[in-house]
Order: sequence, then C-alpha cells, then structure tokens
Amino acid sequence: MFRKILIANRGEIAVRILRTCKELGIPTVAIHSLVDENLMHVKFATESVCIGPNSAAESYLNVSAILSAAELTAADAIHPGIGFLSESERFARLVAENGLKFIGPEPKHIAMMGDKITAKKTMSTLGIPVISGSDGTVNDLTDAYEIAKAIGYPVLLKAAAGGGGKGMKVANSQSELEGAFKLAKAEAKASFGNDSLYIEKYLAHPRHIEIQIIADSYGNVVHLGERDCSIQRSHQKLIEEAPSLAVSADARNRICDVVRKAVKKLGYVGVGTFEFLYENGEFFFMEMNTRLQVEHCVSEVVTGIDIVKEQIRIAAGEKISFKQADIKISGYAMEFRINAEHPETFAPSPGRIEELHFPGGNGVRVDSHVYRNYVIPPYYDSLLAKVIVHAATRSECIMKARWALDELVVDGVSTTADLHRKLVCNADVINGDYDVNWLESNLRSL
Repeated sequence: MFRKILIANRGEIAVRILRTCKELGIPTVAIHSLVDENLMHVKFATESVCIGPNSAAESYLNVSAILSAAELTAADAIHPGIGFLSESERFARLVAENGLKFIGPEPKHIAMMGDKITAKKTMSTLGIPVISGSDGTVNDLTDAYEIAKAIGYPVLLKAAAGGGGKGMKVANSQSELEGAFKLAKAEAKASFGNDSLYIEKYLAHPRHIEIQIIADSYGNVVHLGERDCSIQRSHQKLIEEAPSLAVSADARNRICDVVRKAVKKLGYVGVGTFEFLYENGEFFFMEMNTRLQVEHCVSEVVTGIDIVKEQIRIAAGEKISFKQADIKISGYAMEFRINAEHPETFAPSPGRIEELHFPGGNGVRVDSHVYRNYVIPPYYDSLLAKVIVHAATRSECIMKARWALDELVVDGVSTTADLHRKLVCNADVINGDYDVNWLESNLRSL
C-alpha cells in the first residue's frame, strides 16, 4: 500500500478521498491555492502545501507545482480526483516519470478516451454500439453540410476534445447548421484550446445512462450497474439515480456484459464510466470518463461498494476485493447536486454561507466541504454539496428526498436546492417520465 497520497484536488471530492485514505491508514497531503487555505480537507490532512495563487491555471492546473509538493512531502502517489488534471494524459505521464503512482488508468487509455473521435472508433471495434455520424473531425462547413445530409437532421456538433457539454450545438436544419458550426468551434477553442468538431445524429428524447466499471491489473472487470443522469441542464447533470426506471433487466444485462468484455479487451485498469444515450431500447456510446465521477455515490449506496477504496487498492497493485456475482443492487438511490447558483437563472452565487444545516438520518448521506461562515470563491466549480438518499423503493426514495431537501439550510448565497424541492414534487419526475431535454423544456413551468 502507499506510504502517502497527495490529493491533487479541492472541495467535496478532496474530502471524500481524504476520508477513504484515513480509513486505509494512509497519510495524506492536501494542496491548495491561497484562497483555499481554510478548506476542510486542508485542515484534516496530515500535511498541506500551498501551490499558488487563486486562479486554477496557477494552482490546481500547475503540474510543476503539484509535482514539487509531492517531492517536498515525500508522497509516493497522487490522486487527481475529479476535473482539473484527472483526465490529463500529460499529467499522468509526468507523475509516472517522476517515480510516483497516478491513481487512475494508464496515460494511453486517458489519451484514447480523451479524444472523442478515437474513443468512438475504439468502442465500435470492441463491440460497443455507437451512434451514426462523421468518421473523424469535420474540416469545414462544406463537409458539415455533406455529413449532415447523409445522416439526416437534426444533428449534434461536438468538440472532439470536449466534455461537460462544452462545444456542443444542435442544428435542426440546413439553415441552422452554419451558425451552430461557428458557435461550437468558438466554444471548443475557448474551452479546450482545440476547435476540432465531429457530427452525430441528434436523438430527440434519449435518456442519459452510464455504466460504472472497476478493473484491476489481473484482468478482473466488474460493473456496478447503471446510473440515470437524464435530469440535466445545458448538458450539466443535476440529479442522478440508480437504478434507472427506463432500463429493463434484459437491456441492463446486455449492455453491462458488452461493456465488461470491452474493458477486458482494452486492458483498462482503474475505475471508469461508460456514458450512453438510450432511446427506444437501444444504447449509443457517447464517451468514457477515465476517472471518478461526481455521481459515483449513488452506485456506492445501492451496491455497498466503496469505489474510492477499490480505486486506491487497485492502483497499489491489489486485486478487486469482490466478484461480479457478489454485486447485488439494493433499493434505489438519488443524488442531488447543490450548487451555488441561482435556482432559475443558474448564475453563479459566490459569497459567505451565513447559516448551514445538512439533513441526516437513515439512508441520507451528504458529501460536502463547506461549513458555516465558509466563503465560496468565484474561481472554481460551484458544487457545494451532494445530498444522496437511499430507500427500498423509488417512491420511498423520493419521499425521503423531499424531507431531506426540506431540512437542508444554506443561507447567504443562492443554491439549486429550491429547484430540487420542486423537482421531487413534479409528476413526471415521480413517474420517471423524462429525458435529457425534459428539464430545459419544463424550467419555466417549474
């Protein structure tokens, strides 16, 4: 096992990783920017190192500063967490070249899945179903017109180096394609420094379904079932649940089996998530995230598996501690992302938290890094907390979510909690009758 782990992240995920390290008896190093010196995980870690100014580019994305902090504190492994450098092939490679262990997959797999076109081609060869679209990047508008005509409108333009909904635009007709093409390229360039695009057939009413996998270096691959992440705005997830009401047992078994076989053929090691669009009983591969997901918690509570613990053990060269036959899905779980955003406009809401109370009780889990009088900085992601509820049935899960969200108090800043309170009382949400476009279409009425 590792002597000491440096956590190359911040916020709730850094606290999550730190707690598992403590459970494993592993000392930790917290890195932080100047403004983050009072973060919860910084106070609880064995050691902490300030790595730069407030901007992410000068701190949490500063590879040389992070590697220097690891050397200074004699850490022998780095956990990248979520976001920032967690899917950086260069960072993973440099960590290894400096004699440290990157707690994640091999750099080649990060690079392979980081390029959406390469990922799509790779998955197709491994038997994963993919959606129709361009074979590679779309060089210019003329190519875009030809491809869109061949696959039929509507089409979706996507950043080849993208993720998180950035650089994605829909064109419903030829007349809309030019504007969507230019906007997508500009957004891709601004977000990823790469304006390469590809085109896919746009599905009108799909669900967003993802499969959580864990694989070790001995060829063992296990899946933890699916998560439904269809309630989202601008391709940003707001609520996640497991299992999905939309996926039948047969469909679940079929896609999970295909995914397990693909991961085994790929030789992938670590945790990862396959994301699909699901419509009319068919799955279509979108991307594979080669890291921990924000929503990993719902899979943990319905399976009883500590995904972070397995991730660390696998990186240390151990085998997965359970077999596929051991996995039993128990009940239903839902996760609500509490962001420091206006619940209607989604404008960021940095500032001081004046009053704070988290819900508790049987089947309620809250992952967070904030506390009373904590000042939310304007420099980073707006996620404050994740409220996760678990019950025997989905209807009981929703009832539990209602009182848990009612008990939640975050005063001093605007949050998405009010939106979640409305969503869990909505008939469509209660019945599971929604798709990835549902929230956008119903925001005004909510």
